[in-house]
Amino acid sequence: MIMPNIRASFGRTEAHHLVELLGRRDAELRKAARDRLERGGIDALLDDPRVLTALLTEREVRSRPELVFYVLVRQAMLERGVDDVVAADYVASLLVRFGRSRRAYRISDAAEQEYGYLVDLMARLRTARGREAFLVRVHMGNFALWLSGVFPDFLEARRRRKGAPPISYYERMGATGYRVASESPEAAALGVRDALDSVGRHFSGVRSALNRVSDRYLWRGSADPVGRLLREVSYAME
Repeated sequence: MIMPNIRASFGRTEAHHLVELLGRRDAELRKAARDRLERGGIDALLDDPRVLTALLTEREVRSRPELVFYVLVRQAMLERGVDDVVAADYVASLLVRFGRSRRAYRISDAAEQEYGYLVDLMARLRTARGREAFLVRVHMGNFALWLSGVFPDFLEARRRRKGAPPISYYERMGATGYRVASESPEAAALGVRDALDSVGRHFSGVRSALNRVSDRYLWRGSADPVGRLLREVSYAME
């Protein structure tokens, strides 16, 4: 289960890191960043476009992959008018998890069966009950967002060549999966009701934000662009 827990993992270490990023070459900028942190908390720095620029260009500075992906997602969503910290946290967590191994094709960490198409998830949903149905619906949302957000060109090419569904199909299926899952008792028990509901309601804007992330920062020639960026950031920390 994808949990929106990246934002909660940021503490004094990350706050100090962001202050240093913004003021590495200027004592006045460092002081201004520290003042903003004291007044507005760490979100005042996480939302600063200069932080994103520094995270991606200061190669000698080591940053956690989770921090990089949270800032990427949060600022892209803000550009699209989706100002929701919980939704940004969930989507960033999804990218980090799906960018490792083949988690994008399984409904949970423990599951062995893989699904490459939404129609296969729909078929499983017909016989699923309780927690299993909840996990399938969440994964429908996750998988639809992953494909339409990170790989829109692939989906469009498949539509032209093979008559596959358009992006709007993934938006509709993904939003429905999230919204229905958010209404289940499992969502309340896990504390993800608000996250699922928010991403479901803002699915189109979130998808568009991820398209921007993909266009600007991911490697188009790679079959695993998110995994490649994760590895690139992780190597910088070694």
